[in-house]
Amino acid sequence: MNNFNINTDIYFGQGSLDKLEEIRNKNVLIVTDEFMVKFGIVDKISSKLENCNIHIFSDIKPDPPVETIAEGIKKLTKSKPEVIIAIGGGSPIDAGKAIKELSNKIGDYGSPELIAIPTTSGTGSEVTMFSVITNRNNNKKYPLVSKNMTPHIAILDPELVASAPQTITADTGMDVITHAIEAYVSTNATDFTDAFAEKTLKLSFEYLPIAYKQGNYLVAREKMHNASCMAGLAFNVASLGLNHGIAHAVGGKFKIPHGRINGMLLPLVIEYNADLSNGSINKYSETAKKYYDIAKILNLPAQNVRIGVNNLIHEINNLKRMLKIPRTLTELGISEEIVKELKEELIKTTLADVCTQTNPKKPTAQDIDKIIDKLI
Repeated sequence: MNNFNINTDIYFGQGSLDKLEEIRNKNVLIVTDEFMVKFGIVDKISSKLENCNIHIFSDIKPDPPVETIAEGIKKLTKSKPEVIIAIGGGSPIDAGKAIKELSNKIGDYGSPELIAIPTTSGTGSEVTMFSVITNRNNNKKYPLVSKNMTPHIAILDPELVASAPQTITADTGMDVITHAIEAYVSTNATDFTDAFAEKTLKLSFEYLPIAYKQGNYLVAREKMHNASCMAGLAFNVASLGLNHGIAHAVGGKFKIPHGRINGMLLPLVIEYNADLSNGSINKYSETAKKYYDIAKILNLPAQNVRIGVNNLIHEINNLKRMLKIPRTLTELGISEEIVKELKEELIKTTLADVCTQTNPKKPTAQDIDKIIDKLI
């Protein structure tokens, strides 16, 4: 028996921040980063909270470490908020979720309402039960999974992403596409998750290039914001796959932005999962057929499974070039020697990653070794 549910109330489109005006006379903890404070986003949020006692925890850094989460828990235990508002990219939202969840394991601090307001269009964290935190001692990322971490409310206001620089737009956009594709071929995929993944991919391939080139065009920004959220709804149930398993390991070790390393890996993982070398013209894996379905959804030439899958990979590579996503680790200044020296650790971390468990093809250490070699 399968299950699909949406636990988050989603408010989207221009002016959706006005939903915050309903919060009155509350004790509020805002979890964010210093940039949201510096550029006035926190003030904009605070101005909509009527007669509220506002506490701000703005120490969140990219890939939030365990130590920062611990400091956030201290802030929560002192302020005892009725509402937590997490504002920013994936890191502040993941941090807000982790702070709420882990504080409840320490003591009874009530059940504050969690509101997530993303300022990037990529992670989908505003609607998922996942949070990724980092152990800086070994540079490893650890996904936390709990339904209790799913935000109660998500607010998707495109005006908050209009000023995102091209590099952020590119990285987060590739994250959206990776989320949708991995959810679509996941062993936990269903008709319901497929529907969200399919719509995500149609929107992303149409509007990501526009958002990248014309950042102030709010229609494109809104479409990508919605796509990011829908991808989150898909993988929140279907989970992800090997692409994220390797990305967590390699990205965590070498401090590569998450969406960027996902985009770098995506064609390689599709090629591995589809395994066209083992298919005859009339016999392909179910995974290869699903990639073929994606090609058809995107109106790519797909006279048969092999042509469809190859054209999907080709289209992704074209998009990556346009977005200036690096092809290899050496382009990022990471030496081949260092990668090979750490490869055994990277493989072990990938195999243990929760996302790898729902990959449609069960990878071996040798399989991951070959993919990393192609990434170098």
